[in-house]
Amino acid sequence: MDHLEDELTCAICYSIFEDPRVLPCSHTFCRACVQGLVQPSPECAAGRHLSCPSCRARVDIPAAGPQALPINFALKAVIDKCQQEHRAGARAGAGAGAGTCRAHPRQPLNIYCLQDKQLVCGQCLTVGKHRGHPIDDLQSAYRKAREALGQLLEELTDKSEVSLCAERLQQHKAQCQSALESDREAVWKYFDELDNALGHKKAVVLSALDELSSSISEEFDALIEEVEKLKLEESELKELHSAVQKEESPLLFLEKLEGLQQRLHALKQKRLPDTEPVEIRPRMENLIKYVWSKTAIGQVHKLPTPQFQLMRRSKGYSDSVLGSEPADPRSVAVVVITFLLILWLKEIPPALMPAPLADLREFMLRLYEDSCIYLYNTVRELCHTSDALRKWCRFPT
Repeated sequence: MDHLEDELTCAICYSIFEDPRVLPCSHTFCRACVQGLVQPSPECAAGRHLSCPSCRARVDIPAAGPQALPINFALKAVIDKCQQEHRAGARAGAGAGAGTCRAHPRQPLNIYCLQDKQLVCGQCLTVGKHRGHPIDDLQSAYRKAREALGQLLEELTDKSEVSLCAERLQQHKAQCQSALESDREAVWKYFDELDNALGHKKAVVLSALDELSSSISEEFDALIEEVEKLKLEESELKELHSAVQKEESPLLFLEKLEGLQQRLHALKQKRLPDTEPVEIRPRMENLIKYVWSKTAIGQVHKLPTPQFQLMRRSKGYSDSVLGSEPADPRSVAVVVITFLLILWLKEIPPALMPAPLADLREFMLRLYEDSCIYLYNTVRELCHTSDALRKWCRFPT
């Protein structure tokens, strides 16, 4: 390949042809070199031209650019063949020395290009691709690189920014994990305490209901047993009445009739238990729906345990004392006005009133009495549901 170097060297870059293109004047140059010579030309149909470096002939460049110029296949084939032979020779003689330059085959590779980090020849530095690059002797570059490697090792040994960043990230992660564990423990503790509070409150209320159940049994079982005895005695008297009717002997009939009348009189003298309706106060359904359900979850343990009682149902008492909806402001205003009207009517003697106004006064007073009864029962209900109010309440049972 050495004897063909001049024929295979581009006259523009002084290197072996790369992608050789033939100009219309028959001169061949690298496609990249041709691209560098193209100039705009308003006279040319394609708008670009160049001047051949060898013969100075004007060459119009196609619109597609230098890549549209024909390839010098013959020259390209020769270059490929020579490069294959050169690579084969380089492999065969590997280890014998640095070798010669591929771009300038007869030039030894004896200079180290610091910019491209490779060995080059003298022509590469003067007319080739490495022109103007910083250079050094190979051994000198080797010694400097060894020293730089030692300094690099020291930098890697010391705390680098990467290591510090990794440590900081690990610390942040550990802090977040610690905070997460603390939150998890707080959640477990909170809900354990809440479960305990709810369980305790549930047990206390159910125990109170069980006590009330025992009170109900004590209240009614004896009365029911007494009534059952009366029913049994009444049944015996009916049987005795049938037996008296069947008696044929006048004397025995009179005697048995006397006994029947005495027992019947004694039965009538016995008082039956009071069967007026009774009720449980307060009702847990209403407490849960209208009071406890509105209690903050953290305040459940502070809810007072109701003092359940069996009471006779008072006139005007509503089962939904605690379950009533909030009053409309207009209704409250009507109640206030009505109350004031009642107070005014109470101060006027009935004799001084016209008949219609006297009737109104009587109606309003009855309404007033019913309202007082309702308020009385409401306050009593509240007293049974609040520890704070219970000590101030004094109601007859």
